[in-house]
Amino acid sequence: MKTMAVRSFTHAGRRARLHADLTGKGTVMGDETILTGKVLCFTGSPFAGDPVGAARVEEAVGIAGGRIVSVGSRQAVRSALPRAVLRDYGDRLISPGFVDAHVHYPQTAMIASWGKRLIDWLNTYTFPEEMRFADPAYASEIAARYLDLTAAQGTTTMCSFCTIHPESVTAFFEAAEARGQRVVGGKSCMDRNAPEGLRDTAQSAHDESKALLEAWHGRGRISYAITPRFSPTSSPAQLEALGALWAAHPDCLMQTHLSEQTDEVAWVRDLFPSARDYLDTYEAHGLLGARGLYGHAIHLEPRERDRLREVGAALIHCPTSNTFIGSGLFDMAARMAEGQRMGLATDTGGGSSFSMLRTMAAAYEIGQLTGTALHPAQLWWLATAGSAAALHLGDRIGTIAPGMEADLVVLDLASTPAIAQRAARAEDLWEALFPTVMMGDDRAIAETWIAGRRVHPAPTG
Repeated sequence: MKTMAVRSFTHAGRRARLHADLTGKGTVMGDETILTGKVLCFTGSPFAGDPVGAARVEEAVGIAGGRIVSVGSRQAVRSALPRAVLRDYGDRLISPGFVDAHVHYPQTAMIASWGKRLIDWLNTYTFPEEMRFADPAYASEIAARYLDLTAAQGTTTMCSFCTIHPESVTAFFEAAEARGQRVVGGKSCMDRNAPEGLRDTAQSAHDESKALLEAWHGRGRISYAITPRFSPTSSPAQLEALGALWAAHPDCLMQTHLSEQTDEVAWVRDLFPSARDYLDTYEAHGLLGARGLYGHAIHLEPRERDRLREVGAALIHCPTSNTFIGSGLFDMAARMAEGQRMGLATDTGGGSSFSMLRTMAAAYEIGQLTGTALHPAQLWWLATAGSAAALHLGDRIGTIAPGMEADLVVLDLASTPAIAQRAARAEDLWEALFPTVMMGDDRAIAETWIAGRRVHPAPTG
């Protein structure tokens, strides 16, 4: 394999945050550690020019106090941390941890449910399962299970819809806080077109979301996202109430769904006959903005695409979900070419895998069907730095650079015989990485680190 150039990598602006407090209740920081291997550092977007030129490989990364303090040659990093414990990974790849920009952690137990399209799938599988989250014990059990499953897949941050129950939000945030994990989440709000046990009201959606936001947003590594599930399950009054809440707390994210399936778009047209289009049902109620996250966004009208780009909102591509539920093919290349902000997501459990590797593979396959072969650097960037930027967390996670939070994944690029024999013929890093994108699974995840601590495999003793 050809060796990529090794150069020092410093960001003076990020060094100013080097010793900032990452801790929240329950957070435990790791000791000083140096990891050596092939350290993948993105320096820009691989969609902006030559994909290969957007990244470089270094030899070592130094960690202290939950943050990255040095990246570069082994000698340079050792000089910065002379007393650090050394962990040598040889030829393994050290990458930013994966960032999953749109998930439903309450759907963990019913992932891969057979045979339905969106609306029937919600009524048959999702809503009955979500009713169980009124029980705090069950919510805590699934939250812990979900974070264990995703850590085993190399995912270190996710943005999750919870259920209408405040208990589901508390359980998710408490589980993440105990692990020192950076997460985003919010109470799903629905006051119509849902079972009795899953409906709130315009007022209770506002008040409960506000209380959760005030309790959790900015606490340690936790951020709150105001969360109308989607327009069909929120009355205009509820959308207006949540728009007012967002206006009062503009530093929060807002997450929802947009134009996932054609029959859903038609349903929205019937429910909101005066709206110009689906996006207008959010825009008219104060739910369109730069910190908005719009899941799926497959079947957009030209006006919708223009407005999303103008405000700098993020479109979240959910490729395994889009194919599993039969929603359609998202044209990533076209959306990137027109200047949209983009994130990548599993959409657990509409998506059929917890793995961001499988998600990257599905994005590649859909790209082929829509006429563009996405480069491995573009896929990896979407799963790390791109999704972090979509969540407005790009100054904290998603890249390996001094001052960034130490969320990392160590990958074995020869994790199975089939992958190993293909990677052995690689001429550069990206050719070696691509077989793991297309055929890799949890066996490729050697270790996962969150806030400077190894969390997978779980430490023993």
